[in-house]
Amino acid sequence: MFRLCINALAMVFVAVSISPCLAQDTTQVAPDTSQVLDTTSTATPTTIVTQTEEPMDTRSFREKIYFGGSIGLSFGNYTAIRIAPLAAYKLRPKLSVGLQIGYEYVRDSRYSETLTSHNYGGSIFSRYRIIPQVFAHAEYALVNYEIHTSLDTSERRTVPFLFLGGGYSQQVAPGTWMFVQVLFDVLQNNDSPYDDWEPFFSIGVGVGF
Repeated sequence: MFRLCINALAMVFVAVSISPCLAQDTTQVAPDTSQVLDTTSTATPTTIVTQTEEPMDTRSFREKIYFGGSIGLSFGNYTAIRIAPLAAYKLRPKLSVGLQIGYEYVRDSRYSETLTSHNYGGSIFSRYRIIPQVFAHAEYALVNYEIHTSLDTSERRTVPFLFLGGGYSQQVAPGTWMFVQVLFDVLQNNDSPYDDWEPFFSIGVGVGF
């Protein structure tokens, strides 16, 4: 079973270029009166490479904060509605950390009696932009599930997740990016309601801040 959600995240990208400088020195020797002597000395071109560092972000604390989130929808005999807002802070132009909370309503009518569940949790995450189009993502989450042990009884269990993965983004307008992301849970807790190594897909739009 695949999970598909729509995310809105902010992204800032920095491009750094290095321009080589070439220097060439050529010396000619004038001919002597007694004999003709052709001598040419050419200096080897030298390439000077200037080391550059990631530019410092001079924006204020408030300007480095951004907000976003995700909405997940699934309809049919198994209906699930998930809302997960987030807030994040840009530590560096390429690195950000953030917090996310989530709530999920589930209505399962595949049995003789319809079952409903209310799940909630939170996570901390970090995202690093490798190049303007590619980013890495890591996220640790705790989700409290209402698990039905029978048609009449249920119990709550808190399940940990460690999501690792990344995504690809493409700029579609100034300050606006379309992206696709895929994550995998590497903990594989026994109480997880998902299949082993089931991918978590996200498709959305990121708006620059």
